[in-house]
Amino acid sequence: MADQPTAAERFINGILPENPVYRQLLGLCPTLAVTNGLQAAVTMAAAVGFVLLCANVITSLIRNLLKPHLRIVVFTLTIATFVTIADRLLAAYLYQMSKTLGPYIPLIIVNCIIICRCEVCASKQSPFAAAADAVGQSLGFGLALASIAAIRELLGTGALFGLRVLPEVWPDWVIMVLPPGAFLTFGLLLGAVNWFTDRKKGQETS
Repeated sequence: MADQPTAAERFINGILPENPVYRQLLGLCPTLAVTNGLQAAVTMAAAVGFVLLCANVITSLIRNLLKPHLRIVVFTLTIATFVTIADRLLAAYLYQMSKTLGPYIPLIIVNCIIICRCEVCASKQSPFAAAADAVGQSLGFGLALASIAAIRELLGTGALFGLRVLPEVWPDWVIMVLPPGAFLTFGLLLGAVNWFTDRKKGQETS
């Protein structure tokens, strides 16, 4: 469609301008729940990226067959299929991480990011544009999770990816790896993103 963004624009927008977490405020449940460590955050981002890419491409391929009153059902069934694949692969090859993430992998089925991209992009554009959109949004989601998890793990345990980074004398801020630390870190980073965005807009208009 002529009035739709190009594949390149979809890709770029997903990373920062339309970041699913910091700009659209979508997918906040896993964002807050699994970011007490980088390993879990990266694994969740990879699982969401896999499901998003597959769901977008499949939805785009069948977009001309979709009936308006059934599209959400089709989106959900498509997403559920690939979530099941991701869940079983994690259980087979990364069992401990699968146990750590617990119910948050199956909950990808109702992740607003994926349903949103199926509706906004994949059901209206070519598979190439849908794939570019999925990759951009996945990178944006991964960037958000990694930034929150890095701060929480570093301040909470003095480590990154489980490896000690800060000196042993560093007093671990245990609250950072607990639920309050997720809200605190997310709020501060969201405020920083909004401040930077407003400042950039002010410079462009002055």
